[in-house]
Amino acid sequence: MLLIPCPYCGKRNESEFIHGGPVGADRPDPNAVSDAEWVDYLTVAPNPLGPVQERWWHARGCGEWLTIWRDTRTHDIVEAPDGIE
Repeated sequence: MLLIPCPYCGKRNESEFIHGGPVGADRPDPNAVSDAEWVDYLTVAPNPLGPVQERWWHARGCGEWLTIWRDTRTHDIVEAPDGIE
């Protein structure tokens, strides 16, 4: 079980949250990229190994969106890597 630290509610069970996905690059302008680049943006999900910055919605709690760092190898919530906030 993943315990997600909510700044308003404290550590809560992941069942109270909805995963919003990894924080990624900004959405490109579909008119400014090639069709292949647009399809890649829409369909290719990044799957990095190690710390990943993610968004979680506390849907069954305070309703706030949180940004956390989670290590994909262990599923532990970790501090941001050095030099990144």
